[in-house]
Order: sequence, then C-alpha cells, then structure tokens
Amino acid sequence: MKKDLTTSAIDRQNILNNPVALDTIQKQLGITGMLYDNEYRFTTAQIADYFEVSTKTIKRQVDSFNDELTANGYTVLKGQKLKEFKSLFSHLLYNDIDDDASQRDIDVPLSIEDTDNKDVTNDKTINTNKKALSRLKALAVFNFRALLNIGMLLTESEKAKAIRSRMLDIVIDSLNQKLGGTTKYINQRDEEFLVAITREPEYRKEFTSALGRYLNMGNEKYKYFTDEIYKLIFHENASEYRTILKLEANENARSTMYAEVLKLIASFEIGIADELKDKYSDLGRQLEPSELKELIINFASKRHWRPLLEDARVKMASRDYGLRDVIHERLTPYIKSLTSDDFQKFVGENSQDLIERVLENPALLEVFKRLKDR
Repeated sequence: MKKDLTTSAIDRQNILNNPVALDTIQKQLGITGMLYDNEYRFTTAQIADYFEVSTKTIKRQVDSFNDELTANGYTVLKGQKLKEFKSLFSHLLYNDIDDDASQRDIDVPLSIEDTDNKDVTNDKTINTNKKALSRLKALAVFNFRALLNIGMLLTESEKAKAIRSRMLDIVIDSLNQKLGGTTKYINQRDEEFLVAITREPEYRKEFTSALGRYLNMGNEKYKYFTDEIYKLIFHENASEYRTILKLEANENARSTMYAEVLKLIASFEIGIADELKDKYSDLGRQLEPSELKELIINFASKRHWRPLLEDARVKMASRDYGLRDVIHERLTPYIKSLTSDDFQKFVGENSQDLIERVLENPALLEVFKRLKDR
C-alpha cells in the first residue's frame, strides 16, 4: 500500500526505528558528517545545503516538529558539549555561527559585502567568523536519523522527495532480503513464538474438551466459539483474519499469530473452560449456546483483561501494518509505530527463522514436525 511519509508520523517512525533499514539507507546514500559521540552530526546549514533549501525552511520544520525531531536525534549543543564540538569542527562551522545572537537567528549564514580586494574580504570574513564562533552559545545539530526525518517532512525539496521514494524501496528490499520474499511468517522469528505455539495445543484441548462435555450444541460449536473469542480479542473472526493475511486453505491461522496474541487466546480458552465447567456443576446440566455466550462476555469484561487486550491489539495491528504491510480495519485505532526493539526481535541480527531455531535445538524437532503437520 502507498505510504506518504510527509503526512504519516507512524510511517516515518517505522523507518527511523528500523536499524536494518537505516544501516542500508546510510550506506546507499553515502551520507557522512562530523563524527561526534559515535554519530555523524550535521548543522542546520549543512542540512539545508544537502536538501537544496534555505536554512529558514529547515528552521520551520524544527519549529513545527520539534518533539519528533528531538526524539530522533536533533539536539542543541550548549556548554561543555558545544565547547568540545567547536574545538573539533570550528573550521566547518563558519556558515552556522551567529555574530549577533541577540539580533539574528542561529545558523543563518553570515553575509559579507563584496569588495574589489578579495583577499581583504576573506581576511575580514575569517576574523569576523572567529569572533562570532567564540561567542556562540548554542548550536543546533542533527544526527543521521534526524537528517532523514527532515527529508521525510520537506515537501518543497525535489531531492527530499527522491530520497523518500528511495527509502521506501530500501525498506521493502531489506525486508525481502532478510525474509526470503515473504512476511507471512515473520511472527515466527520471535523466540517467544516457539514457546507459545508448542503449549497452544494443550490449552486448546482443554477448551474443546470443555465445549464437548458441557455445551449443548452440535459440532459447529468449536468454530463458532473460537470465533467468539477471536472477536473479543482482536475484533475479527477466523475467516476474516485469514482473508486479511491471504492464507491458503492448508495454512494454520495460529501459526501466523504473534506470541503475545497466542498467549492471550490460550488464557481465554483455559479460563473459559474452567468457568464453563463450574457453571455446568452449578446448573447440573449442559449450557445452552446463549448461556455460554453470556458467560464469555462477562469473562472478557473483567478489568484485569483490559491492559492485556489493549497490548495484544496494539501489537497485532502495529506489527502487521509495519512488517506485513496489511491493515486490520477494526484495529486501525490501535496502530502505532514499531519500536527499535520490535525490529530487532523480528529482523535484527539475533532474530531467526523458526526452522533455524529448531535446528539449533534438536530436542525441539519433534515439536516442530507436529506443528508443520497441523
């Protein structure tokens, strides 16, 4: 789906928080700056020059998106930090100094009147700049993430527009390269998934056994009440979920779910199984479908489920949007940008395909075979 980085803060952050994509973007763009505190830094004048706009244009973006840019590496150096920075890069800062901070904005390049004697002009420029640099009390600098952030915001720069398009291509290519061209089972790269999916059949059996013993309904009850749980957790039934993820008839839906979602489904299933058994004992008879439906609604409405439901919906909606490029329409309000930890979990150096993880632990091989046969 088409993404507009100039208007979507979530889409911007999903790139800026992706360390794999950022590393590839930096290598392909070949952008370097002043190396300070283990990061390349760029002044406002350098950013403006790179994107071929005025420094005032950059300042307007900083004013409008200060919180976002600051979170992504924009900062204003003062005190000891500024002193260190000036000592290292003073020769590069002459376009970013302010000879009269009380009258002019910081980072506006100095203007020296032309004279017939260029050597005299250069001497005056150097002397003026040195004096101004010594009086400089603050300097705005951007790291590489903040530079890209500015490029995502600039609508009047053709260079920024071209870089945005390139960034989106790089993100897609880096994911495809990492995952072999498909994100359908990216959930399985989380080491917690294997724990969740191997325990899932045990919990599922408790639920289906309880339905078989304590509910007065035909065999359609297993699908029907599984859907009721799905709808309470992530507002979709199994068929809708399968359609959104474009699953084939032989693909198991739970094999594509994130560990946190699987754990919450398991908690619901065993909890409802226990309550169904207790209600059966109280009534001395099997429950009718309407009675179980009411029981499930009351079960899900308990306050202690609220943060767990919120967390599962946010993770499912946000990860599927950011990693699989799909939207669960009923979960749209829960979409947030992914964190760096999310990207590390699913595409970072320590993430692994499920089969790789199993092959490293032969004891899990039988479990994996059962999973593949489901």
